[in-house]
Amino acid sequence: MTKDKVTVLMSVYNSQNTVSNALESLVNQTYKNIEILVIDDGSEDETLKICLEYAKYFKNISVQENKNNIGLTKSLNLLIDLSNGNLLARQDADDISDLKRIEKQVDFLNKNNLDAVTSRAKIINQDRIIPRFSYYLPKKLVIRFKNPFIHGSLMIKKASIQKLGGYNDKFYYSQDYKLMWDLIKTGGKIAIMKEPLYSLNMEGNISTFMKEKQQHYASFVKKGKNPLI
Repeated sequence: MTKDKVTVLMSVYNSQNTVSNALESLVNQTYKNIEILVIDDGSEDETLKICLEYAKYFKNISVQENKNNIGLTKSLNLLIDLSNGNLLARQDADDISDLKRIEKQVDFLNKNNLDAVTSRAKIINQDRIIPRFSYYLPKKLVIRFKNPFIHGSLMIKKASIQKLGGYNDKFYYSQDYKLMWDLIKTGGKIAIMKEPLYSLNMEGNISTFMKEKQQHYASFVKKGKNPLI
């Protein structure tokens, strides 16, 4: 058993049709020293019920509940405070992790002495892998124009994210872009694994519904400022 304990952070909201697949991909990981922290962010469907059922059968799943919707940023910060792992991993409720994802990321992060690592991802229902061309460019260059890191595939040292104060709660959207920007600007070491270890949903999610708001918040990341609202 490796000494590294991994805490998976997953905020869920109205995800009754996809959350089971996401959880199945986590409970069946080849890496066993993990805890799975789920927070339901005020869902109005059966999401919470499904998560609680999983928690009954899997002792490493813990479910929290926000009575009101507070958003992804604050929800993730709550989970960070509750986490017991020295490594934190992200997972979105409409995505799927490769069953060896955690094992391979822990190994890659440690061998390369990184603060954080993400992976490339397969787009669900498409024959496409992202990032494509930008994967081969220096990350310090790419991040000036866009976020090259897939948030759901993130693994990061808890100490490294705590050093940054967690996710910046001024960023209701693009909180991952802000985190990666700050990590790189403060000298953090981060890499993207070439192998796609994550299956990413690109249909009917926050990235499509809230694209303009995400771009608005992303513009403040590039300016090095906090959003006005």
